[in-house]
Amino acid sequence: MPAATPDPASQANSKPQSRRTSWAEAAAAADAAKPSTTVPAPTRRPASAGFVEPTITTAITGEAGEALPETPSFRRARPTVAETIAGSPMPDFISSPGLFVKEQKPRPVGGVRGAIYAMTGGSWNLGPGSKQRQEDELAKRISRQLQGSYNTAVLSLKGGIGKTSTTVGVGLTLAEYRGDAPCAIDANPDSGDLVERALGEGLYQQSSPRTISDLLENIDSVDSLTSLARYMHHAGRLHLIAGEQDPEVSDSLTAEEYLRIRKLISNYYSVALTDCGTGVTHNAMSGILQSADNLVIAAGYAVSGAKRARSTLHWLASHGYAELARNAIVVITDKDEVSSRVDKDAIEEHLSGICRELIAVPHDRGVADGDLVTLDVLKPETKRAYKEIAAAIVDGYR
Repeated sequence: MPAATPDPASQANSKPQSRRTSWAEAAAAADAAKPSTTVPAPTRRPASAGFVEPTITTAITGEAGEALPETPSFRRARPTVAETIAGSPMPDFISSPGLFVKEQKPRPVGGVRGAIYAMTGGSWNLGPGSKQRQEDELAKRISRQLQGSYNTAVLSLKGGIGKTSTTVGVGLTLAEYRGDAPCAIDANPDSGDLVERALGEGLYQQSSPRTISDLLENIDSVDSLTSLARYMHHAGRLHLIAGEQDPEVSDSLTAEEYLRIRKLISNYYSVALTDCGTGVTHNAMSGILQSADNLVIAAGYAVSGAKRARSTLHWLASHGYAELARNAIVVITDKDEVSSRVDKDAIEEHLSGICRELIAVPHDRGVADGDLVTLDVLKPETKRAYKEIAAAIVDGYR
């Protein structure tokens, strides 16, 4: 009889099944025994979404028709650094530094807000009040960065109404708030006292008696700020060029000579003030007006002072300086503390419509005495007026 061939299937059934040590081994054994069908996994969401859909792999048939159990897999998708950068907008560290630093309120100075700030050690910061905000805004306008050099002429048709004191007070204010030192030039043909008002008579007499005439005589050798400083005086950060004190030569400054001085000053100073003296027809005046970027017209509360200021503006407008007249700043100084009979409002109204801005300087002994002008001894109202004038001057530099 032919030898019987053992049935592999029955032989397999008769053998004890070996223990599967892992799901991977079971899947491998099923694949070797019979082709298997795999259920397609659902479409996965992008990794940036955070989770991946469960992947279910099922062997439909195995040994003896036994189906292998499903193996769901839940895992956290961990995006790579590149995927994180590409999928999320990143803040701009350079152009937006404020995204990482909390904005700090300005510190209040004085008043109830300042007292609360001091008492709480800065824990309660209510910010500055309206008055301080106005002062800060004036300081911001004065300190505005400028491109180039600018010149403001301070003039009047009548003497003794605050022209030189305004030049000094505004010059000192500019020096206090600006990052660059301003320069003031005494171009008064009548032995001007600009430097005496800024330094005091005693200190000026002790200093080197260099004047604008000395500078003109040696101007070709001045090629640096150091060499220019030999011909200047200093009231703090305000640098000054003294006027000629000899009456016989004080009126000899010509328009061409002034323009040479102005050109030299423009190399080293962004802001210059020129005290023009009384009148608008002396020799240097055409050069001063030609190089001026704006004007300050000094006036007083006396009826005659107001009329002369108005006449000055009309003269400028009719002699080719209409733009300067239109943008002029009229400063009314209550130097002599006029009586209540004078209608100050009427005088201000008389002048306000023909200029860019009108600013009143209150009566102050620190200005009226005709001696040294320092900001430390002036009334707060006077210092505020000089700040307003300085801000208006810088506003006019376009």
